[in-house]
Amino acid sequence: MAALPLEGLSAIVTGAGRGLGRAEALELARLGASVVVNDFGQPGRDGSGQASTGPAEEVAAEIRAAGGRATAHTGDVADHQQARELVQLAIDTYGKLDILVNNAGILRDRMIFSMSEAEWDSVIHVHLKGHFNTTHFAAAHWRERSKAAGGPVYGRIVNTSSEAFLAGSAGQPNYAAAKGGIVGLTTSTALALAKYGVTANAICPRARTRMTEDVFQGFQEPGEGQLDPLAPEHVSPLVGYLASPAAGKVNGQLLVVHGGMVAIVERPRVAAKFDTAKEVFSYGELDELLSPYYEDRPAGETFAAAEVLGLKRG
Repeated sequence: MAALPLEGLSAIVTGAGRGLGRAEALELARLGASVVVNDFGQPGRDGSGQASTGPAEEVAAEIRAAGGRATAHTGDVADHQQARELVQLAIDTYGKLDILVNNAGILRDRMIFSMSEAEWDSVIHVHLKGHFNTTHFAAAHWRERSKAAGGPVYGRIVNTSSEAFLAGSAGQPNYAAAKGGIVGLTTSTALALAKYGVTANAICPRARTRMTEDVFQGFQEPGEGQLDPLAPEHVSPLVGYLASPAAGKVNGQLLVVHGGMVAIVERPRVAAKFDTAKEVFSYGELDELLSPYYEDRPAGETFAAAEVLGLKRG
């Protein structure tokens, strides 16, 4: 019997108590990984008033019930010290950390002219700083292991960006900025850690979860007896693949995934280049060069790639 692709590896999945993170944690466990299930919040009581262990422990228990290994962590990854404790928990429990899946996030949607400072700060804090915090401590762990081993070790990072960054979502300036920052963090990390044997990639998933229920309300509803085209289970297999040895040559990439489709997003390319005929540009020369160029461009075309929103299977 062939070994499972993630057998003997340990993983952290943040924001894994529900939705996309839960599906990712279950998939990694199904593929053989031992999983630390992170979700912020303490145990409390459910809607009926009964004592609840909390979503992180519930997912960990689900993994254990299926024969896997899992432990829960309820800390806030946006807090530097609690992110340190999360990474250390994986190392202490399973001997090492091999896979980090950053998924935790929140939404505070509003147009740029209506957004408060608190709404901006909270989304940047949880998404972008949260990704940095866990990546920082995981990277330090892999660097130390690589130095001790005298060569590369095994490390995989899967970060969660969004089509909101690619397409320029008008009602989500905080979220789009955070998700764009995550792509920059991912490509920088990919280059920095490659020599240690670590890969870092980002995905732009589209999934109907508690966080996005308002965003995708009435969008691509499933037919009778069909899996929801926006079910998180369409995304989690890609996370399992990127976490596996098979994806060793996939590094610094951005992939869009949903509804039975995976699209690889190519890096930006230079569309045009202009040189000054003098020593430095003047306003007049720039006007002569750039204005005709933009006059011929389609109206409304920007750096945003809104066409990704039309991607679908088939």
